[in-house]
Amino acid sequence: MDSLSQPGIERFEGKYEELSSYRNENNTGPVVRVYAIKALDDSKEWMREYGDAMPHTKYGRTVVFFFSDELDQEINLSPTDPYFSKAMQPYVIATYQKSPMGDVSFTDGYPK
Repeated sequence: MDSLSQPGIERFEGKYEELSSYRNENNTGPVVRVYAIKALDDSKEWMREYGDAMPHTKYGRTVVFFFSDELDQEINLSPTDPYFSKAMQPYVIATYQKSPMGDVSFTDGYPK
């Protein structure tokens, strides 16, 4: 019952546009999820909450890249760093990462 009564992703409506997502097909080992999100609202508070609301699997990795709304091109994501073309890194305004042990990192720009 608790999971059905929690606020969903609809609370971020109008603040983002999903550009691309990647999830590996490994269901027996670490699941890697990578999301490319165009931020229509540049407030870091909702970005952190959005990252917290994204799916995460124990011992998996979830990475969410928030791009400037200036970026208007398709992004092809991969499961390994750097995850997308280096030419697009300057457009990253924030990065959310949840580690395999559930530790969260939220940084401005592309992580160094």
